[in-house]
Amino acid sequence: MQKSVRLKSFELIAQDINSVDVSLLHALSIGVGWPHRPKDWDLLRRAGLGIVAVDGIGRVFGSAMWFPHGDDFATIGLVITSPRTQAQGTGRWLMDQVFEQCGDRNLSLNSTHAAYRLYVSLGFTKEAIVYQYQGDVGPKLPPLPELNGQLSELSSDKIEEINALDTRAFGTDRGKLVALLAEGASICTLRRGDEIVGYSMCREFGRGHVIGPIVAGNDQDAINLAAVHLKDLAGRFARVDTREKGLFAEFLQQSRLAVSETATTMSKGRNFLNRKSGEPAVYGLAGHALS
Repeated sequence: MQKSVRLKSFELIAQDINSVDVSLLHALSIGVGWPHRPKDWDLLRRAGLGIVAVDGIGRVFGSAMWFPHGDDFATIGLVITSPRTQAQGTGRWLMDQVFEQCGDRNLSLNSTHAAYRLYVSLGFTKEAIVYQYQGDVGPKLPPLPELNGQLSELSSDKIEEINALDTRAFGTDRGKLVALLAEGASICTLRRGDEIVGYSMCREFGRGHVIGPIVAGNDQDAINLAAVHLKDLAGRFARVDTREKGLFAEFLQQSRLAVSETATTMSKGRNFLNRKSGEPAVYGLAGHALS
């Protein structure tokens, strides 16, 4: 695989994403309007693997990361090319490096509008739309559906208690990622009897807080699990990424979160989304890059 690419005026070289200072990654994301703070980049680098495209004096002009879940599946994210190198083939070159590292794994990603054609040309197929709800949470939440079960806080050192539920909803074991996200997060579980039937996390990210993952068996459970965190964020900035269109999405709107952008969930290899009736589902994504 070509480890460098010649552009119009200079050459870019592929390096491990951990080899550069986080301030350079922060500047890269700021340059394309993405909200990631240095702390967010640090967490993502702990969660996955990736490369950066650097020039001869160490400036970063692009990035691409992938997050393995077992030996046969990975998600791809943080595929960024600086405005100066866009439309010069850098994005395709970055993806070629990722493909080489991922091997034969099945892949999934959430594509921006700008990158959609590139991913189609690389063999990815569309599965669903992700709606990015965000804004300052209203001072009072809308009426909540009747709670069926008991909501309780879960400490991060007991995170393994939700692993089986999360695997059923996500489709593959991502326990290592969930444990990493739990560090410093507020975690709520929904129990019916002795069984955990749903959970949600809230953590600092970007301009404020992101609520996700949210895993639940129905809209009513998902609403109550999101509300636990939203009520504590009144007047503050929050974000929820979801593929839902029904009651859960209406609740987010009534909480004064509005759709700011959409992305397209795409897969290469086997289909990523295989939601089954009666099974738990991912109502809130862990993050745009993490799915």
